[in-house]
Order: sequence, then C-alpha cells, then structure tokens
Amino acid sequence: MKVSLFCCSPVVAAAAILFATAVHSPSVHAASGPEVQASGGGAIPIGKLVKIKAPLGLPPVPIPLHNPPTEETIALGRRLYYDPGLSVDGTVSCATCHAPNLGFRDGKALSNGVGGQRGTRKAPTVVNVAYNTLQFWDGRSPSLEKQAEGPMTNPVEMGHTLEGVVKHVQSDPTYRKLFAQAWGTEQITIDLVTKSIASFERTVVIGNSPFDLFYYGGDKKALSRSAQRGLKLFLNRKKGNCSVCHVIGKKYALFTDNKFHNIGVGADTHGNLADAGRYTQTKNTSDLGAFKTPTLRNIAETRPYMHDGSQATLKDVVDHYVGGGTSNPHLDKEIHALDFLTFDERADLRAFLESLTGTLPPNVGPPADLSVKIQTAQRQ
Repeated sequence: MKVSLFCCSPVVAAAAILFATAVHSPSVHAASGPEVQASGGGAIPIGKLVKIKAPLGLPPVPIPLHNPPTEETIALGRRLYYDPGLSVDGTVSCATCHAPNLGFRDGKALSNGVGGQRGTRKAPTVVNVAYNTLQFWDGRSPSLEKQAEGPMTNPVEMGHTLEGVVKHVQSDPTYRKLFAQAWGTEQITIDLVTKSIASFERTVVIGNSPFDLFYYGGDKKALSRSAQRGLKLFLNRKKGNCSVCHVIGKKYALFTDNKFHNIGVGADTHGNLADAGRYTQTKNTSDLGAFKTPTLRNIAETRPYMHDGSQATLKDVVDHYVGGGTSNPHLDKEIHALDFLTFDERADLRAFLESLTGTLPPNVGPPADLSVKIQTAQRQ
C-alpha cells in the first residue's frame, strides 16, 4: 500500500505519520494511535505502536503500512499462534510445527497435521521470516498476512476453513475483548486474525550471535579459531562459495538472497525430481526443483535440513555440497563439487554454521492462560 492511499483521510494520514515516527526513530518505542480505516487496506490497529528492535547483525524490520505492530496486536497474534483451536479438530496450532524450543520448527523431516497426516515438505523456521520477500518454500505467498491463511485451510495441516476459524475466535469472549482492544471492534474477520498473527511473527527476529559479535561488533574473541576459518571458507568463492546464496552484507546478514535455487536435493539418480518446487508457481522450466534459500540463522537448532528434511545433520549438509548435489538438468550453475575441501576445512565450516545461533527475543513463548488447552491438544 502506498502512502497516497491515505490522502482522503486526515485521521489516517496522522496515524501513518505517527507510525513512521515510531518505527524509524530510535528513541520512540510506543505511542497511542486512533482507530483508522485505510481505503482498500482494511482496519488499522488502534493500540500502542511498537518499534520492533532489530538485534546486532540484522537490518530494520520491514513493516507494511497497512499493519503497523502494536502491543495489542502482537499479544493477540501470539495467542492465536499458539491456539490449537484454529485447527478443525483442536489439535494443531501454528506452534505445533513452529515451536520456539526447536528453533521455531518441529524437529521432523516432514510435519504432521490433523489426524496425524504427514506433509510433503519440511516446516520452515519462523525465525526472521519478517525479512522474507516471499513466503513458503515455493514462494507462493507474497506476505506474512497471506501466508497465515495457508496452513489453516490446508487439509493436511490444520484442515479448517477460514469461516470456521473466524467462528471459533468470535465465539470466545476473551478473543472478542482482545480484538476490541487491538482493532476497535468485536466483529472479527479473517483479515484481523492473519494481521495479528503476522505482527507477532515479525517479532521473532534473531541475531546477536557469536558471528555477529565478531563480524559486526568487533569482538575478536567471539568466534573460535575453527569458526573464523570456516567464515573465510564460507565467503571464499574458490572454496565454499556459500555466501553467493546465503548472503553476508557489510552492515547486516540475512543469510539468504531471497531467491530460489535447484541445489540437487530431491532428484533421483536419473535426474528426475520428486518435487517441482518454485515451478509450481511460475511454470518456468528454469524453476524446476528450485526452492527458497533458507536463512542459516540458528541452523544448529533447525535440523533436519533441506526442503524435504533429507539431511539429518550439518555434516550431511556439508557433504551434500562437497559432492555437488545430485545431478539434474536444472541444477543451479553455482553448484559444483567441493571435494577439494579437506576434512579439517569441512569441520571448520560446520563450526562457523554453529556460530550463527542467537538468543530468542522475549515474550515469544506460549501465553500462560493457554497452557491447559495446549497440553490437551498435545495428548490427542
């Protein structure tokens, strides 16, 4: 949404200016704002605007103009994120596949949804999803708000309807109160549900790792000697060449280029692909078997690896690249065998990857008042 869309309403324009100040001024962390309606953009939060602080090693968190984060929407989104009631049988929440104690994943190669059904791709981490330009392994969703709808209606994941989700939330007096506080209305819509979840997910930003302290903070003791050697290999185009996709910038590192690549995962010995990947969305043959470059932050906590969970350990991942991936007609041009790397160099690369683990931000775990509901769902 462009700012020009707000020109018809002085109240909306004032809210937009207030939000811009809250987000971009380092001295402003929260401010109260009026209830506003943006033409074509739906409701705007009415609570205290919040600046989501990016930790060392990350750029400012991108925020859409139509969904500025507030204390109230973040708290509401956190509750919705952990609520198994958003699934058709009350057993699966967003956190079922994206749990904070497992790197905002579930530790499985393929996740289980309602009725124990198994998906076909590994659940990606929620860590730093605010920086993704497209969501899902195949990039089929343009925003976090739109992404939140997908699992709710996927018959293998949460198996619900959007109407059913709204009915569940609308029937709960606690939710009606929280939506009124966050959005100024008790008439709940799926738009308000997904905006709230997205606002919470944007707070799951992780940096300030040993790598960040060393590379951006100037602490020369933050990285082990092995990890420092691994960093050099990671950056060296004639060695690891990892940063060609897992980008490290001068001021920050997302560890992703936000692009899609065929890295030789999911192809059989004849080059046949089990999953078409990005091609399912673009229908461009160059995208066959291509998947979104995942961030490497907290990668030591998000095993197993790759879109299909086929690599159990970081050693397996390094060995995959050492072998140049499984040959197929659409293999990315940057993928080539790294069999010239010594065993010590491979160990150094793993040490560097392990140095990318940062700490979770506060208040991203499950709300205390949902603990009984969550435990009940886990037993089913």
